[in-house]
Amino acid sequence: MNKTSYTNLAKVWQFVEDRAFSRQSPDLNEVRTAVEHEGIPQGSAAQAELLSLLVHVLDASSIIAIGTASVVETLQLIDGLEGRGQLTAVDSSTEGIALIRKLFAGLSDRTQTTLRAVSAPVGTYLPRLNAGDYDLIVVAGDASNYAPAFEHASRVLGEHGVIVFTDVMALEDPHANGGVPNPADRGDKALAMRELLDAVQSDERFRSTLTPSGTGLLIAVKR
Repeated sequence: MNKTSYTNLAKVWQFVEDRAFSRQSPDLNEVRTAVEHEGIPQGSAAQAELLSLLVHVLDASSIIAIGTASVVETLQLIDGLEGRGQLTAVDSSTEGIALIRKLFAGLSDRTQTTLRAVSAPVGTYLPRLNAGDYDLIVVAGDASNYAPAFEHASRVLGEHGVIVFTDVMALEDPHANGGVPNPADRGDKALAMRELLDAVQSDERFRSTLTPSGTGLLIAVKR
């Protein structure tokens, strides 16, 4: 692949992102703007749109959203549920869980979906859940969220349940130095994502694929 090809791929990514952003609802745009104004960046619009579509494809009704103030992604997952089922947001950061709870409070009279906000480390919360009760787990945010989520995914997910890891290229890390594609990036998240890729893609309990959506999306389906 030559330099022109890489330039074109970058333009494709930007086109897709801009188009997804333009399709966001006014309410979602307002939420994104408000959260980013508080100094908390939100992820790719195209990625969030894909997650909402994935809810439809799976006909998911029970979702766990793990992240650090991943408000836009959480809102898109709720939109995908279309007023049914339940979504549990898990966030161990004080600021993050406060934003999620504020979001849920604003949605309480606008959706029939059961919304729960849990302030706890992933590795502490997931072992408490019943086996096989969930259709979809989405993981975002701090590097520390990823490995514990995958450790418990096989037990928590039902048959053919799916776990999705966002920002697998570790480009959203404020200390990123090129993320996973750059071997010189030895930051916590880049290191964690390299280990995660090896762990997930070699695990015979799951069938997985890595996609370039957003800043890297790793999707694993329980066999």
